[in-house]
Amino acid sequence: MPNLPGLAARRAALTMLDAVLRRGETLEAAASHGAKLDAADQRLALAIAGETLRRLPALDAMIDSRTRQRLPDDAKARMVLRLALAQRLALDVPDHALVATALPLVDGGPRRLVHGVLGALLRGTLDATTSLPGEVEARWGAAWGEDAVASARRLILERPPLDLSFCDQAAADAFPLGRSLAPLHRRLDSAAVAGLPGYDAGEWWVQDLASSLPARLIPAPATRVLDLCAAPGGKTMQLAAAGHRVTALDRSESRLARLRENLGRTGLEAEIVVADALEWAAPEPFDAILLDAPCSATGTFRRHPEVLYRARPAIIAELADLQRRLLDRAATLLRPGASLVYAVCSLEPAEGEDQVRAFLARHADFRLEPADPAVPGLAVGPKGWLRIVPGRLEPEGGLDGFFAAHLVRSS
Repeated sequence: MPNLPGLAARRAALTMLDAVLRRGETLEAAASHGAKLDAADQRLALAIAGETLRRLPALDAMIDSRTRQRLPDDAKARMVLRLALAQRLALDVPDHALVATALPLVDGGPRRLVHGVLGALLRGTLDATTSLPGEVEARWGAAWGEDAVASARRLILERPPLDLSFCDQAAADAFPLGRSLAPLHRRLDSAAVAGLPGYDAGEWWVQDLASSLPARLIPAPATRVLDLCAAPGGKTMQLAAAGHRVTALDRSESRLARLRENLGRTGLEAEIVVADALEWAAPEPFDAILLDAPCSATGTFRRHPEVLYRARPAIIAELADLQRRLLDRAATLLRPGASLVYAVCSLEPAEGEDQVRAFLARHADFRLEPADPAVPGLAVGPKGWLRIVPGRLEPEGGLDGFFAAHLVRSS
């Protein structure tokens, strides 16, 4: 059989989807399975796999409506049908191309079944609505309400904007594209990063607006600031640009390499330490610590829809335990009167609100300060922390889900 246009990309997308759903890989890591593709096919494979993950529950419902017996979740026939339907809904691929590139993916398997189910669905009207995984909807509905779940369903289908953080306000004001939603910020609908003005000159870096909030909570008078779990480094650069003397610590040398490159490009300075945060001995206490802790990252579902399938309850519990230990360790590295900003890009209360309540119960020498990032339209919650939930505090283009709290050690 001759090679069909785009068939290699579909095969790679199928492998990526399997790596995410069966082996728990990130989509970025799974993309290595398409490393031998040319750039166009690589982009197509990632687009197909990503759009499939954004719509997975709805795609499965459509498939189940046309089969007498439910196909196993990991059956190749189901995987191929998911990919084909996602292309029809999100990428406007013609029906004949869907069938032509789907059937070779099940060579030696149930081609007749795939052909029949796909044909029946394509002859009807496909449901363009979507839903999140059932356990995620139940969890978020209980925590944040059904309006937040409905907003998350909408946001996962929308292409997120591109946010830029700037070294100084003059460069942000002079940037000719997009709009500003906060100091030192510009938002663009989408763009190729390397082609934007000011990149080579080091005027800015890519950073979601929500991700920029924790560094905005560090008090301006703090001289020595530790960015704990610093990689990939956006917050380190924010702190350095604000005039703090920054120590950026992370256990991953490879991830810190990106920070070194960006520091060189922007001309900003920071001390970089490769170490385990739970074991590192600081030479002296810090004036402030920013702990953007490893987490389930469920708040980033717009950009990384695979997190909704990787962040199972057991994983969330495991990460919450790590966060507890990191918080307790950070508390020992602060001088009296110093600030500890704790943040996670998670929509799970176990990693945010519950974590801070438990920390305060363990550490009577800490208090909660209002977490006000001084960003127009973002209000501090009644408990003093900052919680971003889908559908709330949402400027045009939305924000990633996020939690941040400002804790202060007693004098």
